[in-house]
Amino acid sequence: MNDATVVVTGASRGIGRAVARAIAAAGGHAVVCARNADELAAVADEIDADEGKMTAVRADVRDEFDVERLVERAARVGGEIDGVVANAAIYHGDAGETPLPEESYAAFDDHLRTNARGVFATIRESVPHLASDARVVVPTGAVARRGLPGYGSYAVSKAAAEAVARGFASDLDATVGALDPGQVATDLSGDGGRDPTDVAEMILWALTDAPESALDGAVIDWTGYRDATR
Repeated sequence: MNDATVVVTGASRGIGRAVARAIAAAGGHAVVCARNADELAAVADEIDADEGKMTAVRADVRDEFDVERLVERAARVGGEIDGVVANAAIYHGDAGETPLPEESYAAFDDHLRTNARGVFATIRESVPHLASDARVVVPTGAVARRGLPGYGSYAVSKAAAEAVARGFASDLDATVGALDPGQVATDLSGDGGRDPTDVAEMILWALTDAPESALDGAVIDWTGYRDATR
């Protein structure tokens, strides 16, 4: 990635952790955040042990002032921001077992605040610092577009996150798109699915080699990614 500066939210575990490691391994500078400072420090230690570049900032994407501090730190340590991975997300309950009629208002509000408003804050606060050829990636899932039972307000929040990505794609010169890697084996989505390291390669491709016309304002799924990289 030739010293590219990439901001990654939700980097303490799962996809975010794998993405941070992939960016550093590829020669980029990962500027990462998570709510849990201890887990974030563990990721930083892993990357440091591999002699990669990483700057860790404890931040909560629900707080726009935390996000502002994160991206300002990224701009200070790396200059313009070349990429953003708005990955931070939460799921209250077990995946597929939270039907909307049974959702609490608290769960609904926090899903929207973290998974949709958090994406909005991450991109919005990054805008003043983006390089002219910057790319912004929002991980998503099929639940955002398909009426799958049991995903409740989590699905609603991912649909909103995709809408946020499309809106920024329309309003910015930067390339903004969403990636749907399918089922991923993480704490959030449960057992089974793709290894986060494989998904990290998909995101790295989107940040570097994906055709702008295919990514901007769109959702690229795993099949689209595999077809494009054969």
